[in-house]
Amino acid sequence: MARSNGKQKTVRDMLLSLGLIGLAAGVIYLFVPHGGGAPDLKRVDYSIELLTARRAAPYPVAAPEGLPDSWKATSVRFRATEEDHWHLGFQDPDGQYVAIEQSAQKRDVFIDDASQGGHATKVTQEIDGRKWTRYTGGRYDALVLEGTKGSTTVVTGTASWDRLTTMVKALKTS
Repeated sequence: MARSNGKQKTVRDMLLSLGLIGLAAGVIYLFVPHGGGAPDLKRVDYSIELLTARRAAPYPVAAPEGLPDSWKATSVRFRATEEDHWHLGFQDPDGQYVAIEQSAQKRDVFIDDASQGGHATKVTQEIDGRKWTRYTGGRYDALVLEGTKGSTTVVTGTASWDRLTTMVKALKTS
């Protein structure tokens, strides 16, 4: 009988240990943050880079004016050494990505890079008297400005066509 009593004690101790480990794991789980959404992107001020690009680029550099504060600028860069590439990225009110991309790079190559593999559709939009062609099928949808020489302007991103159009309507050059 002593042996069976020892075995019962061992099983009981093992079950108690497992219970304590489970309880500790539950407490740890409760206190560890469980971020389920996308990280909050920081707003950037692009005014200095915009002035620099407008002085240096051989084409009229576009940036939005009058967008509500719900549109958050998240990235900006001008690279004169990369065929005068201007980039200004935003998070739209729905949390989607919208970017203005401009460059003096070869048009087809630049559009492919900006849309990440998009192809022209037969759909065009006239916005503020200018013709824009829709590109789709890549990682991003895009609106590409037609009729420019020496540069290409692309508004691209994961946002809806309405949001891309809103960005195009807000673009101003100087």
